[in-house]
Amino acid sequence: MTPQEYCQDKAAKSGSSFYYSFLFLPENKRNAITALYAFCREVDDVVDNHSNIDIARVKLNWWRSEIERLFSKKPAHPVAIALQPAISEFNLDKDYFLDIITGMEMDLTKSRYNDFNELSDYCYHVASVVGILSAGIFGYKDEKTREYAIKLGQALQLINIIRDVGEDAKRNRIYLPQKELEKFSVSEADILNGVETEQFYQLMAYQADRADKYYQQAMDLLPDSDRSRQLAGVIMANVYLGTLSKIKTSGYKTLKSKISLGKLRKLWIAWRTYRKEIKYTRQAQ
Repeated sequence: MTPQEYCQDKAAKSGSSFYYSFLFLPENKRNAITALYAFCREVDDVVDNHSNIDIARVKLNWWRSEIERLFSKKPAHPVAIALQPAISEFNLDKDYFLDIITGMEMDLTKSRYNDFNELSDYCYHVASVVGILSAGIFGYKDEKTREYAIKLGQALQLINIIRDVGEDAKRNRIYLPQKELEKFSVSEADILNGVETEQFYQLMAYQADRADKYYQQAMDLLPDSDRSRQLAGVIMANVYLGTLSKIKTSGYKTLKSKISLGKLRKLWIAWRTYRKEIKYTRQAQ
């Protein structure tokens, strides 16, 4: 298995919404974004698959060293080897890769967030930074596109948190800000024990409204001049919005089961968005 095949296998097995946005990219960009996604999966798996904090921290530090080797053109891991052509072709910044590792490391020591400012910092490290790197791979000319990527990353991570609140609780993680739990009279015990109340549904609707606002802010920031280049990101965002819509339709019943879209639905949204954006771009010209 070649390094690129390793990354493709990692992306395909995940079933992530990211995978469906890659399908319409030219080969060089598809290979680069697939390698970036595989890197994110590798470091995320370190945290999720190791209950021993010390072992997980050692492995994350190994990845920090591997990023240094990658930028010195001496990578060892298949994912880093697959990333190497993208580093120079798309001028990707080493610090952003290190920021992602820092974000994953937060999950080793932090399982609660006092307010949204704390949560926003976490979202920046694990999602907005990925958005910045992705935007660089897709290509842009207007600096506003970078701000779009930051906002979009926040929106997508907030949707992840809404979708995964039940699964995260099984790991004793509650990403919903503590002050907002208090505001809606939702107890930690209810979340950890999977007790869905009317107050919980109201809390989740509040989170969904915030995710919608971040998405709209992102779209408002995306310049028309870069819209066609950022098509893959727009596709990904719409797949995520499809998931959020399904969660809303369920009445926010996310504690006892994970609500997600099937593969065919994701593919249909990706194709519909592609057709719509191509039409929009032609009209804009």
